[in-house]
Amino acid sequence: MANNIVITSDSTSDLSLELRERYNITVLPLGVNLGEKSFKDGVDITPDDIYAHHAKTGELPKTTAANVGECIDFFKQFVDDGKTVIHFTISSTMSSTYSNALLAAAEFDNVHIIDSKNLSTGAGLLVVAAAEMRDRGMEAEEIVAQLEKLVACVDASFVIDNLEYLHKGGRCSALAVLGANLLKLKPCIEVKNGVMGVGKKYRGKYEDVLKTYVSERIGDASDIDLDRVFVTHAGVDEEIVNSIVQQVKAAAPFKEVFLTRAGCTVSSHCGADTLGVLFIRKNPIE
Repeated sequence: MANNIVITSDSTSDLSLELRERYNITVLPLGVNLGEKSFKDGVDITPDDIYAHHAKTGELPKTTAANVGECIDFFKQFVDDGKTVIHFTISSTMSSTYSNALLAAAEFDNVHIIDSKNLSTGAGLLVVAAAEMRDRGMEAEEIVAQLEKLVACVDASFVIDNLEYLHKGGRCSALAVLGANLLKLKPCIEVKNGVMGVGKKYRGKYEDVLKTYVSERIGDASDIDLDRVFVTHAGVDEEIVNSIVQQVKAAAPFKEVFLTRAGCTVSSHCGADTLGVLFIRKNPIE
């Protein structure tokens, strides 16, 4: 029965508390190590804590996957209650979270693991879609089959104002940072086939770049599922964020525009002043 299905996700899906409550989604927090202290993403640490620590010490945090034991304990609470679990993880190429969840799921008969092949609200789009399928009365196996097709249709990207975090995290060379700073380049980071890569490189003032990015990303919206779109950011100025939300609403007749704040994982890798517009296309993205 559909009412026996629980939709869960690791904390990298960046769904707000409001959305988690609305769609009855339970989150398994990943670990965040900051200095010598360990925290749980979104439980006892926030992105602002990360930015403050970096500003003070120059140190970046290290994110850690939920281990197999933690995953088993997490799933067991639902299974013991007679529930079937559909659990989403960050892309298997970005973390061992997926493989750990898969090993844990093998201990049960009714836990399904979905590799989102994405991060942040790219995964969040899939989580919400699964919750809606559940609420329409679909069975678990049917939901899983539909979601595995939908994974390839997620359009996830972010524009980064400053490459410092990517450089310190080993994902960007010093030469690239120097060149980007000199030319005022703002790279668009895209997620394709589960992997982050650099797309178009914009040039100019960040607010102007974001407007161009949104316009180009949405285009004529003919190939976009208009049920929902996420505007997800990491510490971007509120006035800029609000202007982007209004632009998105004007660009296409989305039924819902969700504004969310990126959690600790995206914030650890990209830093503040990162913003993305994420949605589902009608066809798989090549």
